[in-house]
Amino acid sequence: MCDARGVTSEHATPDLATLAKVVARQRAEMDRLRDLAATSAVLERAKGAEMALRGCSADEAREALLQRAKDRRRTLLEECWITLGTLGPPVSGPDRRPELAVAGTGGPPSGSAAPGVPSASPAPDDMSSAFAPDDVPAALARLARALVRVGSPRELARVLLEHLGPETAADAVLLYARLPSGALELAGHAGIDEALAAQWRQVPPLGGLVAPDVLRAGEPRWLEDFDRDRERYLLIGDPPERWRSRAWLPVPGGEASGFCLGVLRRRGGAFPPADRERLLAVARLCAGRLRAFGARQEPAADADAVQRVFDALPVGAMLLTPVRSPTGEVQDYRIDAATEPAGRAAGRTGPELVGRRFLECFPALAGEPLWPACLTTLATGTPYEGEPFAHQNVVAGTTELATYSVRVTPLGGGLVLTWLRHGSSDRQEQRLADLQRLGDLGWVNWNLVTHEAGWSAQVFAIFGRDHGLGPVRLTELPALALPEDRPALARAVRALVDEGQPCDVPFRTRTPAGVRHLRVVAEAARDADGTPVEVHGFVQDLTARRRVELALVESEQAMLTQHDVLRAERSLVAQLQHALLPLPKGRLRLAGLRVEVSYLPAQSGVHVGGDWFSAIELPDGDALLVVGDVAGHGVDAVATMAQLRFTAKGMVITGSSLTGALTRLNTLLLHSRDSHGTASMVLARYERARHRLLWAQAGHLPPLLVRDGTARYLDRPRGILLGATPSPVFGEGECVLRPGDRLVLYTDGLIERPPENIDRGLERLAQAAAACAEDTPDSLEPLLATLLGGEERRDDVCVLDIRVPDETA
Repeated sequence: MCDARGVTSEHATPDLATLAKVVARQRAEMDRLRDLAATSAVLERAKGAEMALRGCSADEAREALLQRAKDRRRTLLEECWITLGTLGPPVSGPDRRPELAVAGTGGPPSGSAAPGVPSASPAPDDMSSAFAPDDVPAALARLARALVRVGSPRELARVLLEHLGPETAADAVLLYARLPSGALELAGHAGIDEALAAQWRQVPPLGGLVAPDVLRAGEPRWLEDFDRDRERYLLIGDPPERWRSRAWLPVPGGEASGFCLGVLRRRGGAFPPADRERLLAVARLCAGRLRAFGARQEPAADADAVQRVFDALPVGAMLLTPVRSPTGEVQDYRIDAATEPAGRAAGRTGPELVGRRFLECFPALAGEPLWPACLTTLATGTPYEGEPFAHQNVVAGTTELATYSVRVTPLGGGLVLTWLRHGSSDRQEQRLADLQRLGDLGWVNWNLVTHEAGWSAQVFAIFGRDHGLGPVRLTELPALALPEDRPALARAVRALVDEGQPCDVPFRTRTPAGVRHLRVVAEAARDADGTPVEVHGFVQDLTARRRVELALVESEQAMLTQHDVLRAERSLVAQLQHALLPLPKGRLRLAGLRVEVSYLPAQSGVHVGGDWFSAIELPDGDALLVVGDVAGHGVDAVATMAQLRFTAKGMVITGSSLTGALTRLNTLLLHSRDSHGTASMVLARYERARHRLLWAQAGHLPPLLVRDGTARYLDRPRGILLGATPSPVFGEGECVLRPGDRLVLYTDGLIERPPENIDRGLERLAQAAAACAEDTPDSLEPLLATLLGGEERRDDVCVLDIRVPDETA
């Protein structure tokens, strides 16, 4: 395609300046998103610390941080860094002076210097906002935002120099970290050359050095008189006169504080009170960032020396140095030394592993127990020895499966990981041990000539016997059985010793853990004359299996008993139901209608349901037609059914309307013995003179009308289950019946087929009723056969088949 100028767009020269602007905007947006994500992470960590300290929710923790930031005129990010640095109870006060407090000093900052060195710091009560320039809060807020992007102590020192240099005339910044041995290590520096940094990288915990003194005392040192300071301390510098004044401050953090901040200036003189306040606030602000880097570790062992030792080892071994993220978490390990077998396990040589990452060479171990074990050993110093595991080796281009055991031990600031490959005999021994453990059995051996006995460790565990007592002789084995089991075991042992007959005998024994069900299986080895000389076999603990068998027997007996009870209850309920709900013989003639009734009890289960019907002629010549279904089964359902059936008839006979009868039946059900019971019902009255059917329903399925070969369901008036609510609303429906009409009232057992949708069952009923419309004796039978077929009925079925005679027939 061509643009309007006739130049092919695919070959158009891009506008480099425009592209550069787009790239710059995208980079700026990426930086903004990274800063936003990092800031959110700081806030979430501070909220977590607040929740742990106060036992509050996340919202309450955020609100507390916001309130403290507001009270002390800080930004929320500053308050988060300070909270992460101290992780102690918050310091009250509406101003910025709490920033001067150093955690662990037991009081407010003294500003004191070393003995003999005058201090220009005023007492805390003398502090006033007059010493704090208006730009101090803004500078601290900028520093808090810059800390989000800091990824190492070295980078932190650079950022501090950038922020402190213009304001406090700082020319160099040093960060020392205390090691577990008490020595100090230069963690970060800015403003000094690498030669000087290497000279002062390690500081022993000796007197005469200012940084260890500051960490021991937990108080700042203001070195403002060079001639007096050099008499007390060995000062950093080459020459030390390069920096005429210095400030050394402990980074707050309570007992966990292990960092010291040094600020060096070329100019001499005292630090103004405003600069002191700023430096103390900066130290407090940096505590959270430094805490995220984690505790400093001792330098790892000399890799060259370790490698020389490894060269003489025939086993797989590696020296691992942790590789940490900016937050101090161990992301991986660097392999600083490795033996030749270690290289073969990774398909390389030993020297090829050195310098590589551990997960690069063994990626599958990231999800294995070895990985958290390494983290635990690194944190606690406790060695770890793992269970044997299988690993595929690549040898000459083919893979072979081998079994290894791994051990992890700490060494300096790193780990030594060693593993031993098991030979075939080792694997067989391990498999035998696993077999005994998994089968809860152990081997036994008795020499009948020397009377020596041998038991595996699992047999001692089975009998609960101390290893120091040794195994018992074969003839003494029956003494370990309970008295009632002792004779059978003794006979089996005699037959084994005297005649060499194999034995397989169960018995019980009493152990410190209780009575155990055991089984001894043994056979004899004979000499040339056929005399038994040695017996070997095994002892198996069957306690768990026996308990399961006894529990199954008890459960089966309980089920049989319950089944008999339920069958008896079903028989009783069926008799009661038959007495309360007698089925008519043949068709009924009511108010000019022909009514056929069918009641089919459920075939599955042992309970009788609460389905019922009523079909009577009223004193005024009308007909009452009812079907209902009580929730539940058994005696309670039959009792509720009888209550509703007879009460409904009595109410309608005495003149109650259909809706009024349903309302009173609902009240009756709510105040019955089972106040939580419910029932559904269709209550219909057929007026013979007007051929009109009036009907109401309470949560029941609608009647089905078949007219001229077409089936449809009557529109349901309002109505809810009886017993569902104390204030139901019931409506009334009306339908004029014509000669030849067929009306079917039914319960849900006729159409429901779980898990089928009930609409499918209604559709099936309508189709069957339309197809079986002939008005013949027993015309209900074809309908039931079509719908129910040979399926097992899971619920009771009650049907009223109502016919309006065809006068022309």
